[in-house]
Amino acid sequence: SRKQITVLGKLMDPIADKLLIAGALISLVETGNVPAWLVVVIIGREFAVNGLRSVAASQNIVIPAGPLGKAKMVAQVVAVPLLILDPYTFGMNLSCIALWVTAALTVWSGVDYFVAGLHRIDMSL
Repeated sequence: SRKQITVLGKLMDPIADKLLIAGALISLVETGNVPAWLVVVIIGREFAVNGLRSVAASQNIVIPAGPLGKAKMVAQVVAVPLLILDPYTFGMNLSCIALWVTAALTVWSGVDYFVAGLHRIDMSL
């Protein structure tokens, strides 16, 4: 609202996004709308990328969000409400399609982060 960027905001914004999505997906496992293994892949990618970013940060390297990571987040933000509201929309299972697009982007963006990140990090430390 104040158009300010703070250190706390930079830290909390991505954490809040991840907690919201993870909480919703875990709840959807409980209701049977999403397979547990798929949620493990999605949440596991978040831990792995955060770990990579932490190692990079310890070497004063910033690994910014790339286009695939942003596309993954958009896919998650679309898929989760579809899964919550109605698994069948417009006569087809859009929520299932959105979930699989999210899963594909999750894996693809995770691999992309690691390929790009591991080239920048000094692994000898």
